[in-house]
Amino acid sequence: MPSIFIRTSGCNLRCVWCDTPYTSWEAEGEDRSVDEIVAATTAYPSRYVVITGGEPFLAADLDDVTKRLKLLGAHITIETAATIFRIVDCDLLSMSPKLASSTPWNRADGRFAKTHETHRLNCEVIRQFLQRYDYQLKFVLDDPQDFSEVSEILEKLGDADPERVLLMAQGTSTEEIQKKSSWIIDYCKQRGFRYTPRLHLDLFGNQRGT
Repeated sequence: MPSIFIRTSGCNLRCVWCDTPYTSWEAEGEDRSVDEIVAATTAYPSRYVVITGGEPFLAADLDDVTKRLKLLGAHITIETAATIFRIVDCDLLSMSPKLASSTPWNRADGRFAKTHETHRLNCEVIRQFLQRYDYQLKFVLDDPQDFSEVSEILEKLGDADPERVLLMAQGTSTEEIQKKSSWIIDYCKQRGFRYTPRLHLDLFGNQRGT
């Protein structure tokens, strides 16, 4: 679905394989008012808006932006690691709980590892979102060993719908994704989960603005 992306900068996590380090490891960007964001969004023909990050729920004006866009008829998806709970206008909450394989034990001398490991998974926040929003749970997998942790998380959550569980390969190129896709797809068939490709990589490669 052609969609307009609003990317917030700043994140409370430090995934070792983060594909947007300019929003987390070395956060950058420019300040824009709510009016400017809404005006830029409505300049495009699509009504589908995806707010992503970084971590969107850290953005102070998220409430105002979503409220304004809903009044204009937008369908809003928010992509989040689901570690922070806030009530906002949202049609689809795309939660991506981070697995243990995301912890940067050896990156940047490991100085972010302990904080990341402490905050990367918050099942109570996820449960609150599950009860309130239309949702999907998207897990990024780097190794077949990640399957066991996905199962553990879903068991803790209890009532997550398997058809709303999406599995995606970690990678920033079509070649990386293809190498991992076969074992992920097999697991999806076993559990009734959905497999999600990374379409923007196929279409545009790993570049900003896509």
